[in-house]
Amino acid sequence: MAPISSTSPTTEASAGSSAVSAAARRLQDAARSGRPCAPVRDLIGPEDGAAAYAVQADLARARVAAGARIIGRKIGLTSAAVQAQLGVDQPDFGVLLDDMEVAHGGTVPPGRLLQPRIEAEIAFLLGTDLDGAVEELTDERVRGAVVGACAALEIVDSRIAGWDITFADTVADNGSSGLFVLGPRRVALAEVDPRAVVMTLQEDGVAVSHGRGEACLGDPLLALAWLARTAAGHGDPLRAGDVVLSGALGPMVPLRTGARYRASISGLGDVEVTA
Repeated sequence: MAPISSTSPTTEASAGSSAVSAAARRLQDAARSGRPCAPVRDLIGPEDGAAAYAVQADLARARVAAGARIIGRKIGLTSAAVQAQLGVDQPDFGVLLDDMEVAHGGTVPPGRLLQPRIEAEIAFLLGTDLDGAVEELTDERVRGAVVGACAALEIVDSRIAGWDITFADTVADNGSSGLFVLGPRRVALAEVDPRAVVMTLQEDGVAVSHGRGEACLGDPLLALAWLARTAAGHGDPLRAGDVVLSGALGPMVPLRTGARYRASISGLGDVEVTA
């Protein structure tokens, strides 16, 4: 796998601390009120990755201070289909917190989400830290850190009205994250090639999305390597025990209240949730 070139986010937001704080408050108010807000790009700029990740970090710190625990990361915007849906052209990442997980076969908490959509992904489970210098995080080392993979659903959401987002908007909004579901089957990488898996997502038994592992940046492990290097460059490396969502294997679809969703991913099994 060849490394992806990416400008890593920095800890200093180029838009300024007051703009970052204002953007974080706007997104927090939307989440608390259940009313989507205006985009935050008017505060931090439409493509300012440093400022956007600073907003994301502020929001994550507030969630942790309120009692949540960070348990991993999500990679977003890895599928060309999803990039086209949202009008962006590069991957991003967000944090996963323990209160974002819904049990396999469970039900989405009512009133939790504003504008939800659902997509199927691969979840990687890490057994060792991926820290140190960025150049030390080779594809081989990243692959060796994975102790298992499983089918996953990500229920994405946007606090921004009408999903009217640029790259900075979605990054600031924690990668437009909502909830996630992990399938019950854990598979070693020796038993499955993430590039070759085939995915079908069903809504009440009707197929609504199809995809393959290679739709995720050519290889979901390449997406994981991108994240490992980007996170290390940001000074917040991936750690043993982290769950990492690979990014979508196919187009996301709107989440319909009361519907049952099942993703089947060859070699990894099924994962289900009721909206």
